[in-house]
Amino acid sequence: MDTPKGAALIEILSRHRDALLTEWLDQHLSIALRRGLTTEAEMREQFRSFLNVFTDALQRSDILDANRPEWEPVRAFLAEMSAHRARQGYTPVETATFVFSLKQPLYVRLRTELDDDPAALSEVSWNVNLLLDSLGLFTTEVFQRSRESIIARQQEELLELSTPVVQLWEGILALPLIGTLDSARTQVVMESLLQKIVETGAGIAIIDITGVPTVDTLVAQHLLKTVAAARLMGADCIISGIRPQIAQTIVHLGVDLTNVTTKSTLADAFTVALQRTGSSVLTPSATA
Repeated sequence: MDTPKGAALIEILSRHRDALLTEWLDQHLSIALRRGLTTEAEMREQFRSFLNVFTDALQRSDILDANRPEWEPVRAFLAEMSAHRARQGYTPVETATFVFSLKQPLYVRLRTELDDDPAALSEVSWNVNLLLDSLGLFTTEVFQRSRESIIARQQEELLELSTPVVQLWEGILALPLIGTLDSARTQVVMESLLQKIVETGAGIAIIDITGVPTVDTLVAQHLLKTVAAARLMGADCIISGIRPQIAQTIVHLGVDLTNVTTKSTLADAFTVALQRTGSSVLTPSATA
């Protein structure tokens, strides 16, 4: 876009800024599905800030190309805005609407200013349309990356919460597992267990798989890796929760657990652990 046409766009943004801001905000709110995620005052300030960086970029460049260095502040603004909206719970459509809703009020102003020059109106409108499309798609890409990052972090937190290591007794730890045991979770399990072994100096760790729905070759290998890692830290492992169907599966798969103590219940495993540590639990009747 040459300088006169670029100057016309800058003039529109400068001279009609407040009116354009109001029309843009109204257009955005008419498209966006929810208003409760932020206040209208906050949105107005956000829109005003964007118009400022958008106008600055126009003044520095006579080409409406969002990939040029002059438009980096605009991309940075939209990247921060998109990431923030991802954390707030907006959808990708609602985020991209921030840019796309500027089209109609801006085009109305362009048509008023360039009505006597149809060729200029057509060219400027087309270039502005391409620019806003590019910026809108950019917000979607940033939003998607932000959401993926948030989901990955939440998954890590859920994995940590789903693999608690508790101290049952002096020198005895328990790791109750619930759900599928895959490679990613196995890593978290090992790290949590080893860290707790270091912190407590425990010599026995009970891995309870009562809540694990199925045991296949991969799950068995993950369990053996966890047992081996604990042994390297000086702790013996007992696997509890071996139900009849799981025992049959393990035998059918040919998984060798002969070097690992296994029990059908956590209570049985805890009894064995107490015996190994030389401890015992007396009932009230026994102490009377």
